[in-house]
Amino acid sequence: MTTTAQHKIGSGFGAQSTAADVLGGIDLTGKLVVITGGYSGIGIEATRALAGAGARVIVPARRPETATQELAGIEGVEVDELDLGDLDSVRAFAERFLASGRDIDIVINNAGIMACPETRIGKGWEAQFATNHLGHYALVNRLWPAIERGGGRVVAVSSTAHLRGGIQWDDVQLEHGYDKWLAYGQAKSANVLFAVQLDALAKDTGVRAFAIHPGGILTPLQRHLPKEEMVAAGWIDEDGNLTASGFKTPEQGAATEVWAATSPQLADLGGVYCEDCDIAEPWVADGPRSGVAPHAIDPEQAARLWALSAELTGVDAFAAS
Repeated sequence: MTTTAQHKIGSGFGAQSTAADVLGGIDLTGKLVVITGGYSGIGIEATRALAGAGARVIVPARRPETATQELAGIEGVEVDELDLGDLDSVRAFAERFLASGRDIDIVINNAGIMACPETRIGKGWEAQFATNHLGHYALVNRLWPAIERGGGRVVAVSSTAHLRGGIQWDDVQLEHGYDKWLAYGQAKSANVLFAVQLDALAKDTGVRAFAIHPGGILTPLQRHLPKEEMVAAGWIDEDGNLTASGFKTPEQGAATEVWAATSPQLADLGGVYCEDCDIAEPWVADGPRSGVAPHAIDPEQAARLWALSAELTGVDAFAAS
């Protein structure tokens, strides 16, 4: 099987497109979507757009009461409990869902944490790697029977932060010196590598996987960043008002994940990193901060990360029986 070229396809959409724009003319009636973090930030806008196009949307949430309140008024949405940082919670959610006997057409791994203080969860794992990557890895593998039956797509929400660094193979849990941005970059690289390997493993079943960068958007994702740091970065002023150019609205930020999840332009494609509602170009050293770095789409590193993830979580839907 040949791999999809990491180059733009001329989708006709761009950085200003919204989730509703990319769904124009697409009928999702009868489709079932699972989207983590689908009640906050760009996630709630993706949920709103997908449900508006006719999909049944499952929103597994660490705070189901909050999720239920935030999603009130959006038809076709179900909330269930899921803490991505707790593999027992991931297993319990998957078991509840599989017991329903329903197929899954689309999974969007949208939830995440960013640049948090050093935190250890599970078996002493670094929280950003464990939550953003391992939790989603375990979720997709445990839901695999329903995903395979649906024959649709899995979308991993990454970030341009993957350019900050790849997998720290000699210290994946960052036990020998923690840097919050290195940790975030590693987790976001892991999201891309996950999509690369899942696509390689799953495409013969009809399921395809994509990773995406949603763009810069001010959302609750920034909750761990001091205001002073965001002011110094030029994102906001002292009063908290957005000052940076190039930031997207949440509706625009949700567009690329929704496009990757539904666009007929991506039929028979997969395993690529997308941004601004198109397949991204390779990153160019000393060029603009866009595109995908070679380390994030390296198939050998993708396979190595999958094996490590299987070892850490104890789950691999593709392991030889």
